[in-house]
Amino acid sequence: MDTNSPFFPSEDYKIPSNSNYFKFKDGENTFRVLSSAIVGYEYWNNEGKAVRSRTAFGAIPADIRTGDDGKPERIKHFWAFLVWNYEQKQPQILQLTQKGVMEAIKALVDNTKWGNPTGYDITVSRTGSGLETKYQTMPSPHTMVPGDAVAAMEGRTIDLEKMFEGGDPFEVKA
Repeated sequence: MDTNSPFFPSEDYKIPSNSNYFKFKDGENTFRVLSSAIVGYEYWNNEGKAVRSRTAFGAIPADIRTGDDGKPERIKHFWAFLVWNYEQKQPQILQLTQKGVMEAIKALVDNTKWGNPTGYDITVSRTGSGLETKYQTMPSPHTMVPGDAVAAMEGRTIDLEKMFEGGDPFEVKA
């Protein structure tokens, strides 16, 4: 038995995520946007399922989940788009509801020197928790889409529009 050989295949080995959704962890979260965004409105119903619409809900839905105080939870505006998760080395959906992050990305998109975020990486740093959570958004210099992201997406169809139907965007039809 060789006790001098490494236990894992590489020093930067990470346990793979089974999730198709990118979640911000504490610290730096770097990703590459791989698709255009879908935008809409979302609430969670009494069954714990997300209900999404392309347009604002006209009234508070009857099945909206209530908080501990008995009041209906907030309906949120969201963006969702496909990203390359560098840490997990897989494509995932990033769904944003954090207004500060959305405003920062919108400012980058509107800036002629940055433009479409598929041309550069974005790092969102998260600190704090609960109502004290803070986000800082920073672009990286323009680069090509990473080769492993291109390879992972080759021949795959991920249909973000299925999110509006309560379906799985990653579901492959036979």
